[in-house]
Amino acid sequence: RFRAGHEDRVRFHQWLQWLADEQLRRAAESLPVIQDLPIGVDADGADAWAWQDMLALGMSVGAPPDAFSPHGQDWGLPPLIPHRLRGARYEPFIQTIRAALRHAGGLRIDHVMGLFRLFWIPRGMTAADGAFVRYPVDDLLAIVALESHRARAFVVGEDLGTVEGGVRERLAAQRVLSYRLFWFESEPPARYPELALAAVTTHDLPTIAGLWTGTDLEAQRALGWHPNEGGFQWMRARLREFAGVDDSAAVPEVIERTYRLLAGSPCAVVTATLEDALAVPERPNLPGTTTERPNWSLALPAPLEELERHPLPRAIAGALRDRARAAAGTRL
Repeated sequence: RFRAGHEDRVRFHQWLQWLADEQLRRAAESLPVIQDLPIGVDADGADAWAWQDMLALGMSVGAPPDAFSPHGQDWGLPPLIPHRLRGARYEPFIQTIRAALRHAGGLRIDHVMGLFRLFWIPRGMTAADGAFVRYPVDDLLAIVALESHRARAFVVGEDLGTVEGGVRERLAAQRVLSYRLFWFESEPPARYPELALAAVTTHDLPTIAGLWTGTDLEAQRALGWHPNEGGFQWMRARLREFAGVDDSAAVPEVIERTYRLLAGSPCAVVTATLEDALAVPERPNLPGTTTERPNWSLALPAPLEELERHPLPRAIAGALRDRARAAAGTRL
């Protein structure tokens, strides 16, 4: 009925989807693209409308309070109901994985613990009021393995934060790459495992500039929060020790040294962020906030077309290029 009354609008959105798919296909012709699989869908989106009988619309997915997010996290996404997903023969999950792997050389599964369990928060309550709900991990991992094999793509499991014992071993047995974040590791990058993706930070954590200058701490205090200053000092100590810089070092020097260090890891994949490449002090997203700050809407200080003319992006790209040349001939 809706389609019959809004034919032009439906066709317009179909064209947009085709255009986006065509652009992605072209982009993937010259280099492998790693797609990102989010933990859920927007309650007001098309997926939620199509799968409304399988979603717990009175709940929201998130994470319990921890040292880096003392208020916990509420991601505002309704979770799939496990027994209904199984009853549907996992069709929504299969469709999602298959679509994400289209044109992809790799797939990053955000919050891979969601294949094992999810933290449900009742709408209108806080993360402190949530609880974990189990999922059929054997079936879900089997689907991921099958679809990634069909697509000839590797899989990265974002296994940060609260992770149960045995989960990383289970993922490694399936050849799912783990995550190794410079901010979280007590060992230098040279000691990271091979079956992993190495990065300095994520969209939810401080940039190098934000941590080194203290801007990230100041932003949290401005919200009336009490940030984990001990954790920040620990991360600064990692920079000083592993990157070989002192407190007087300029931000670009700290960033370049850190990425050169990271490029020396044995990890199968090493990534860099545009925020670090342009010494941006703000992180893209601050967990626990919605309207308090412009999450996901912060403009970079330079257009993408000018990146090649900036010395810092060139230095980081050079370090990663040297790594790629040294590793030529190896495979995941």
